[in-house]
Amino acid sequence: MARIAGVDIPDDKVIGVSLTYIFGIGRSLAEEILEAAKVDSQKRAKDLDTDELGRIRGILENSYKVQGELKNQQFQNIKRLKEIKCYRGDRHKKGLPVRGQRTRCNAHTRKGKNIAVGGLKRILAKT
Repeated sequence: MARIAGVDIPDDKVIGVSLTYIFGIGRSLAEEILEAAKVDSQKRAKDLDTDELGRIRGILENSYKVQGELKNQQFQNIKRLKEIKCYRGDRHKKGLPVRGQRTRCNAHTRKGKNIAVGGLKRILAKT
């Protein structure tokens, strides 16, 4: 397995798809990277030589934020929103949808498991 940006990319897949295993790289960005590195996007990852891998690594390190660096930037952006106490930051703090979705019927993924109002007295009485 080839290792790019700290991720083992699968050998048996086409390199355009294999690059998407790296956090922050989708299909279109992978094609853009391969075009800049002058690597055939239909080539399998196991068929790449060290020179081609080196060019791909170089482009990723110099031009793009991926993996930990990107996750850290996202975390810092959310932290900034919380600190300035804007609407989006408050929604992040409360664990509610941030981008204007309704919460009356949907948003179960973001809100978590519901506790029935009638069952709340029994839970509080036990503790």
